[in-house]
Amino acid sequence: MMMAEVDTLGLQVPEDVRLKLAELELELSEGDITQKGYEKKRQRLLQPYSRAQPAKEVPSPSEPSPQTSAQRRAQRRLTREDNRYHSEIRTEAVMQALAQHNKKIPVMPLPSKRTSVNYHGQQKPRDSRQDSSSDDDSVYDEDAASRNFHRGARARDSGASSSSSFSDVGASPRQHSDRGERPHSAAYVKYQIPGNTSRQALADVMQSSRLSQHISQPPDVTNNAKSSRHADRVGRGVPSVRVAGNVGMDGDTDSPRNQGKVAAKIQQLMNTLKRPKRKPLPEYFQDDDHALEAPPADPNAPKPEGSTLTPVAGDQLVVPSGLPRNLEAALHRYGSSTYKALAVTVLDQNGKPTVNLTYGKLLSKTLKVAYHLLNKVGTKGGESPIKPGDRVALVYPNNDPISFIIGFYGCVMAAVVPVPVEVPTSRRDAGGQGVGFMLGSLNVNHALTSEACLKGLAKTASGEIVQFKGWPRLAWLSTDSMSKMPKDWQPPPKASEDVPCYVEVKEIQSRSDTYTTGKDGSTVGVTVTRNGALGHCRTLTVACNYTEGEVMVCVLDFKRDVGLWHGILCSVFNGMHVIFIPYSLMKVDPASWMKMITKYKAAVGVVKSRDMHWGLLAQKDHKDVNFSSLRFLLVADGANPWSLTSCDAFLNAFQSKGLKPESICPCASSSEALTVSVRRPGRTSSSATGRGILSMQGLSHGVVRVDTENSLTSLTLQDCGQVMPGAVMVVVKVDGPTYLCKTDEVGELCVYSNYTGVKYWGLQGITSNTFQVQPLNGDGQLAGDRLYVRTGLLGFLGPGGLVFVCGSKEGLMQISNRRHNTDDIIATVLAVEPMKFIYRGRIAVFSIEVLKDERIVIIAEQRPDCPEEESFQWMSRVLQAVDSIHQVGVYCLALVPPNYLPKTPLGGIHLHETRKKFLDGSLHPANVLMCPHTCVTNLPKPREHRPDRDVTPSAVHVGNIVQGARMAWAQGRELSMADEEGDGSKKHQFLTEILKYRAQTTPDHNLFTLLNSKVQVQLSITCSQLHKRAERIGCLLMEKGRLNSGAHVALLYPPGIELIAAFYGCLYVGCVPVTIRPPHPQNVSTTLPTVKMIVEVSKSAAILTNANIVKLLRAKEAIAVVDPKAWPPVLDSDDLPKKKLTAVYKAPTPEMLCYLDFSVSTTGMLAGVKMSHAAATALCRCIKLQCEFYLSREACLCLDPYSGLGFALWSLASIYSGHHSILVPPSEVEANPAVWLTAVSQYKVRDTFCSYGVMDLCTRGLGTSTATLKAKGLNLSCVRICCVIAEERPRIQLTSSFTKLFGDLGLSYRAVSTSFGCRVNIGISFPVGGAACPDPTTVFVDLRALRNDRVTLVEKGSPHSLCLMESGKLLPGVKVAIANPETRGQCADSHLGEIWVSSPHNANGYFTIYGDESLHPDHFDARLATGDTQSSYARTGYLGFVRRTELTQSDGGRHDALFVVGSLDETVMLRGMRFHPIDIETSVLRSHRKICECAVFTWTNLLVVVVELDGNENEALDLVPLVTNAVVEEHYLIVGVVVVVDPGVIPINSRGEKQRMHLRDGFLADQLDPIYVAYNM
Repeated sequence: MMMAEVDTLGLQVPEDVRLKLAELELELSEGDITQKGYEKKRQRLLQPYSRAQPAKEVPSPSEPSPQTSAQRRAQRRLTREDNRYHSEIRTEAVMQALAQHNKKIPVMPLPSKRTSVNYHGQQKPRDSRQDSSSDDDSVYDEDAASRNFHRGARARDSGASSSSSFSDVGASPRQHSDRGERPHSAAYVKYQIPGNTSRQALADVMQSSRLSQHISQPPDVTNNAKSSRHADRVGRGVPSVRVAGNVGMDGDTDSPRNQGKVAAKIQQLMNTLKRPKRKPLPEYFQDDDHALEAPPADPNAPKPEGSTLTPVAGDQLVVPSGLPRNLEAALHRYGSSTYKALAVTVLDQNGKPTVNLTYGKLLSKTLKVAYHLLNKVGTKGGESPIKPGDRVALVYPNNDPISFIIGFYGCVMAAVVPVPVEVPTSRRDAGGQGVGFMLGSLNVNHALTSEACLKGLAKTASGEIVQFKGWPRLAWLSTDSMSKMPKDWQPPPKASEDVPCYVEVKEIQSRSDTYTTGKDGSTVGVTVTRNGALGHCRTLTVACNYTEGEVMVCVLDFKRDVGLWHGILCSVFNGMHVIFIPYSLMKVDPASWMKMITKYKAAVGVVKSRDMHWGLLAQKDHKDVNFSSLRFLLVADGANPWSLTSCDAFLNAFQSKGLKPESICPCASSSEALTVSVRRPGRTSSSATGRGILSMQGLSHGVVRVDTENSLTSLTLQDCGQVMPGAVMVVVKVDGPTYLCKTDEVGELCVYSNYTGVKYWGLQGITSNTFQVQPLNGDGQLAGDRLYVRTGLLGFLGPGGLVFVCGSKEGLMQISNRRHNTDDIIATVLAVEPMKFIYRGRIAVFSIEVLKDERIVIIAEQRPDCPEEESFQWMSRVLQAVDSIHQVGVYCLALVPPNYLPKTPLGGIHLHETRKKFLDGSLHPANVLMCPHTCVTNLPKPREHRPDRDVTPSAVHVGNIVQGARMAWAQGRELSMADEEGDGSKKHQFLTEILKYRAQTTPDHNLFTLLNSKVQVQLSITCSQLHKRAERIGCLLMEKGRLNSGAHVALLYPPGIELIAAFYGCLYVGCVPVTIRPPHPQNVSTTLPTVKMIVEVSKSAAILTNANIVKLLRAKEAIAVVDPKAWPPVLDSDDLPKKKLTAVYKAPTPEMLCYLDFSVSTTGMLAGVKMSHAAATALCRCIKLQCEFYLSREACLCLDPYSGLGFALWSLASIYSGHHSILVPPSEVEANPAVWLTAVSQYKVRDTFCSYGVMDLCTRGLGTSTATLKAKGLNLSCVRICCVIAEERPRIQLTSSFTKLFGDLGLSYRAVSTSFGCRVNIGISFPVGGAACPDPTTVFVDLRALRNDRVTLVEKGSPHSLCLMESGKLLPGVKVAIANPETRGQCADSHLGEIWVSSPHNANGYFTIYGDESLHPDHFDARLATGDTQSSYARTGYLGFVRRTELTQSDGGRHDALFVVGSLDETVMLRGMRFHPIDIETSVLRSHRKICECAVFTWTNLLVVVVELDGNENEALDLVPLVTNAVVEEHYLIVGVVVVVDPGVIPINSRGEKQRMHLRDGFLADQLDPIYVAYNM
């Protein structure tokens, strides 16, 4: 701290004292010292120097100096806040707790956020004002500060590169040196790629502007296709080439380039999580439990030790003889005998008592309303009349109690039931729909209101009042413009006094109250009978000593609760004069109620503790206050434990002004039981009041335990008075049956009296649970015949019938078998220096259920000028404070912009709506801090791997035999020469011979047809034409390229017939073709380096391409990336020689190399495999037999033709089988999504093949066009096979959506199926083309068992079930076995294992630069340790299982279905279990509608979830808690980092598969440009 910043009050002090003062201020700012301690030490340091200074007049605290007065006037709206939870004791306790934490807790990592995500309030001062009235949870005009906050942030680009489409991303060859474990399915070598060395760091979160430097695009491979979000794409700013490092998905990388800011923050997070945690109360659960249960009880928890409580009765109710017999009689009495006496006075906005109502006017206007209701309403056509007993809504603003009291008593006079509700508005007030539903259930057809309110209601263009959402259609009546009544008219006599008098509307805010009162957030109507209202008035009159003519000052809402009971009912019942203070005036002049007490010498004041606190702050008005006339100051929220501070402070300040200690009377109340208790005014005996210092630890266990006053975790309670006269009170257990509590046990207060509510209108079920409670003794017997009413208040009864309330059921949170109250949590939050960061009155605390237990969520409105880093530090201090004081963790702490939380009609926080928005992901917080690591302690026990107890594969095999388990293996039908009788090509062993044979026997047979996006033939070629063009290309290679047989040739062609001709041209001269996707013309700098890498890795001696790509390679953009001299010779196939090839090359043996197949694996590795002539021919033969391809057949292909099964179908299968292939490049589907299906329909194709990317494009692009396509004649009933070519688990959701969508166009559900291939065998399973083909088998497996490599079948819809579909039928000659990947023992069919395959068309091995064959025995010549130990298998690297089904194959045998679960390299090992990323990603995608894509990976044992946000940037933080919740609930995993990015950032390869390792590299290198990065604590 700089010296200039030390405030020395103008004193001349030495330098060493200045240093000590600076250290002192630093300690205060860091929370190491309390404010009181700081003041003492500072005064002690400055005292020696103050004596030498001239004496200055110091103003007294009660008379503030002009300087502080000016400051107060300037910051009035900042100081007048809801401070009902303020406590010096709590503040000091929190500061001590934080000081202890600061010594041992490492700093938590700050989340990363784009500058554009910050709401405008953080960047500029506020200038808007709030003009609405508000309740006790609101602040002054500062609440409306961010009206200009735009929910829709600036539009962003889609994130997908405009030049990217189907692409192989993340290619990197690597050398695998560890032969002991199963390596990645690639040839791994260290290889540095040009143009990929630059790394751009992530913009620092504290900078005011984003970095403008361009992040260079990484190298990648794309085709000549347009951009599409749903096609395969390049991730923006993500490196596409993986360099050397460790290989596991859950391993650490040793590459120095990965040590960026993100990696440092993750290490910081790991350090934070390593700190010692207190021992959690619940023990770990066993993983084999069917479901997580609620946490068990803590055996060390304190237990109640007192005797069972007996019902406590209040004093006998002695009703004074002079009281009116009912409310109407009271109105008649005072309206006639004292008709000039004032009944109501209302202050205007200037604080002047200008509006008055006498009792005479009240009576006459009340009778006029009653007459109008019974005689004038319904006389017009179509309007329903009002009869006695009907319900009528009273809709009056909060500043018009006079109109309300006239309307209320008018209804009472007419025996009509009034239903007071708030004025509906078009603001963000929550709960209006529930009120409307309540009015509908009450069958309300009419609403009474004032003329001014009627004019202010929203209206349609025709002038009619709008239909409010959820409200019934109402006829609106103004009580100000009713016609006169006949002089002799009298209201009809009442048939009974046991009928409803009024209905009070109540909204249930908290879920803890739902078991007795209904659904969270629902609205109920508490019915009070005429007898009940009369009894309540009598009881309050006796308890409060009300007398005629007394003056009452009321600050409360007069439409409900205490304000209605005292200000409207009791006042008229006793002929009192009530002065109402509108809340809008309190916001301007908080001392107005004290002025009115002084001016009118009022005897009664009805306030809340917040009004007392605000009155304390208005010090300039204190000198004129006189409370000597006040005998009864009713504190309406005295049941709030934190009202004690306001009461004590108010008494200390104003006792010198005549305020008597016995006049402060807290009360407890509820909507159902009405007044629960009230402290009697005037009583001064020691037993009249009481307070206790209780242990919050004991209260959390529901037990009353006395604590010491200086304890950090104590709570001081004051009594709420005695049991009401004539009433009886009991305390019953909060949960379960209504057993009576013990004397030292906290429970729910229940009241028996003659004045409580009687029911919830129309809700008989929950009425009996609330209004008809019969307490039980410990033996289960009834404790009496009385029916009690639940109050919703939690507390206990002290000596002398004193009632102590320590919370409410609405604020109760039951967490790990301990109870915490929201008010207690709010008080702790407010003790952590809130003035700088949040608004005091705008804090919402609630709980949500996560993993069978409740978790605390805190939402607060953030000040607009609060810096990002400081607010985060404050949030972390709040977490520490709550943890220390309450011994409970906060699950989520979020800050929202000012005035952003949903409001109740009076301006308070609408808790249910806030909670709903939080769970729906529509709250849009500005800052979020999640702490699942410390809160979620009831996870299943991690699975322990004990190497010393590993069971040998032979022992497992013997165990399976003993148990009778079937060993997991399956095979396709046997191959025989009879399968291809009559086909002359079967005698040829080479594809070149077969093509030459077809050119001779069927020269004019059309082999290939290429279509464009308009479904027009772009090019077609016959057998003869293809043969001749291949010969000319062969001549080009021999003459111009001067290539020898065996040379490798890179083929760079777009998808089409040229690629096929070039392939056979290479084979014709003995060259080895390598198909490579060409660079994209619009994204050369990104895609060209990967092309160069594959050319070098494959050791290509030449590049064969067309003129367009030759021109592209020589363009300026390409030269800037790759030196033209670095390329091998480039041959242009558009310039072919006319010379004919002398002879077609024939390999000496079929086992010689035919072509190289390079592909990017799902882990981002480039893998090249060798395919021999024999393997290529065998694969084509299997496909022909499986699909029944012949010369007369046609097939339509719309997939990627560069590798795997897609290349075999595109280039090989038609040559072998002779069928006609209709080729549709995937890029054409991006231009016209209907081109593929239109081609299938026009050519009446029976067999069609596509990729998941194409299927997704059609599903999304044609979702609303099926009717149009049907009208154009598109018919898919001809399709027999619609197969997805993939190397992954079948995407059931996508195939099901596709089938349902196009079922209307004739597509059969049986036609859609999938295939499976991999690097070691590109064609393992395939759909069967015959009529006897069994339907695809679908099973449901238990996800929890799958994590432990077990396969347990469950029923559809079972919890934790996962739907899996078999991946086609095994090809002829293919045999698969399921093996344990570690022990290599054969698995039983109830276990998950690695799929091993044996077939004639297995690949011959990996192709590596250095010719390293070390991987060959492990991958391509593996042997089972048990079972069939003689056969040679290739290891696919995919996990799966085999199940024998009830279906019958064409050969009559039972069908064995192969189910692929996922890649072994991609699985993540967490908590000792194996998780498949796709399962976690599915859960994440379901968590929020704005998540369009996601990917997960691990880093240093932390689970990282990357989600793409398809929405505004200010919605990014909504996703963090929802993603965390979903993963914890469904997978028992805690997310460590949540990264929110733009659409298109997650890289996807040409097969539509996510490249998660490539994404991880980009994340750790700070290249994703994330919208938000959240580090969960």
